[in-house]
Amino acid sequence: MDQNNSRRDFLKKSMILTAGAITTTSILNKAFAAGHFADDIFIADGGKYSLPALPYAYDALEPHIDKLTMEIHHDKHHKAYVDNMNKALETVDGNILGSAQTFENIFDKIEKLPGALRNNAGGHYNHSLFWTLMKPNGGGEPKGKLAEEIKSTFESFEEFKKQFTDAAMKRFGSGWAWLVKTKEGKLMITSTANQDNPLMNLASVEIKGAPVLALDVWEHAYYLKNQNKRADYIASWWNVVNWETAEGLYSTKK
Repeated sequence: MDQNNSRRDFLKKSMILTAGAITTTSILNKAFAAGHFADDIFIADGGKYSLPALPYAYDALEPHIDKLTMEIHHDKHHKAYVDNMNKALETVDGNILGSAQTFENIFDKIEKLPGALRNNAGGHYNHSLFWTLMKPNGGGEPKGKLAEEIKSTFESFEEFKKQFTDAAMKRFGSGWAWLVKTKEGKLMITSTANQDNPLMNLASVEIKGAPVLALDVWEHAYYLKNQNKRADYIASWWNVVNWETAEGLYSTKK
């Protein structure tokens, strides 16, 4: 598939917004920009969020993540989060969010909002970010400022990789592992349950910050290929990490 056409298709099918009402979050914009897409502008069409197309073919991450898993994960699971997020937004008291139905506003006021919106807005946001943090022929080690900070914070890339893998393995049940940049500018590893993320203003989110790296450890992300062997999935995922996107997220000021 032509890369430029793929990127244009990704943008055209990405989350849609109504001008002045629904906007994409700055973190996602940074992820798309860091992933070298044409631009970070999303198309207004009806005032609802929609499913972003994958920025690569379903089979592009093989043999590490299989085609069928990507199809089901994206077309079924992620789409369900988008559809249910739109339904949940229709039920929200307008005085809570006002006209700014952005991820930032939703996550900031998440404790005051219905559980359905927490789960599905989180699911939509997390997955939209997740796709940009993987790429064909990825993996290896980061370069630039992120690489320097990882080595400074964790002493070595191998130690960072060990700690991140450990966080992903120890997340009980469904959830996510994260590398975040805190408001103090420090790199920290954390994990969250279900579809929560480090941007949510929740007491249960122990470490808050801007995502730099994200790993989905729900079983639907790996069960078809790896069954219940989460460790095998995580080991495979390291081979498709998009460090260019992660570097962009780390280096761009919030």
